[in-house]
Amino acid sequence: MNKKLIDLQHITKSFDGQMILDDLNLYIRENEFLTLLGPSGCGKTTTLRILGGFETPDRGHVIFDDQDITKLPPNKRQLNTVFQKYALFTHMTIAENIAFGLKIKNKSKSYINDKIAYALKLVNLEGYGNRMPDSLSGGQQQRIAIARAIVNEPKVLLLDEPLGALDLKLRQDMQYELIRLKNELGITFIYVTHDQEEALTMSDTIVVMNQGYIQQIGSPEKIYNEPENAFVADFIGDSNIIGGIMIEDKLVEILSARFPCVDTGFGTNRPVDVVIRPEDVILSSPADGRLTGIVTHLIFKGVHYEMEVTTPDGYEWLVHSTGMYPVGTQVGIDVDPFNIQIMHKPASEDEEAVKIDE
Repeated sequence: MNKKLIDLQHITKSFDGQMILDDLNLYIRENEFLTLLGPSGCGKTTTLRILGGFETPDRGHVIFDDQDITKLPPNKRQLNTVFQKYALFTHMTIAENIAFGLKIKNKSKSYINDKIAYALKLVNLEGYGNRMPDSLSGGQQQRIAIARAIVNEPKVLLLDEPLGALDLKLRQDMQYELIRLKNELGITFIYVTHDQEEALTMSDTIVVMNQGYIQQIGSPEKIYNEPENAFVADFIGDSNIIGGIMIEDKLVEILSARFPCVDTGFGTNRPVDVVIRPEDVILSSPADGRLTGIVTHLIFKGVHYEMEVTTPDGYEWLVHSTGMYPVGTQVGIDVDPFNIQIMHKPASEDEEAVKIDE
């Protein structure tokens, strides 16, 4: 396992009396692709700006490679930031843009030329050095912004929603480019996004945030398949989140039907929240289901059909299936025990925000 490179300790930050980060603790390892994921206003960009030195926390410490850099200015840190707005100098050529930081550091002309050639090759834009930024597409400009950061040889690259302004196809292409760059460079990437699919595609580790708190930290697979609370389950992909009763270990009651599951330790006859992903709902003939329902909506999504199945008690199941059931069809509903995720039901909404210190 790679060593700890960055340690955010008890970071607290507020603006105009509003708490943005509340006692946040997080560590990041060398050569990790870590994504800060959450809705607008959750604190992810503020966390990135504190890492980059553009904001100073009210309390807490930023430890980088065992050194406290909390009050160190951005230009003294071994971290470079790539923003959503590429911030290229429009009056400079691509080569001059890439060389800007190196010239400030008084690097030699031959060193700078070698670095420009290296960076352009790395982002697959060889031969573009004499062109102007406005002659490039959005994706090409973003790659130049990344090249400009790379030539400064940072240990960490901070990326603040860098693909947000790109169209879907270009954004998907750039996701693979960033993964390739991270693997070739061997540096740590810290990425901010509100796009769940983007986070699941690119990350080694995802940090889900909401209202200044870390809700869950884990691999994409763990975050998706084992959400720790209703916010994570609802925010990461589509989910059916249903109130249930844990009858006993490995048996849960959902909408008056009993379903085997694999979870234990929730007690006997205790209220719980049950998370079932749409792709894990099994539709069959009514006689073969633990529950029955009627297909009330149907949409073709290309790789699957999206259906809404309403049970007699009025619950509307979201179902993704490669099999199509026309609207009005009565169906049976079942779920494999391994695809039922049980969570403690919070006593109040405030208890859903859990501080995690890994």
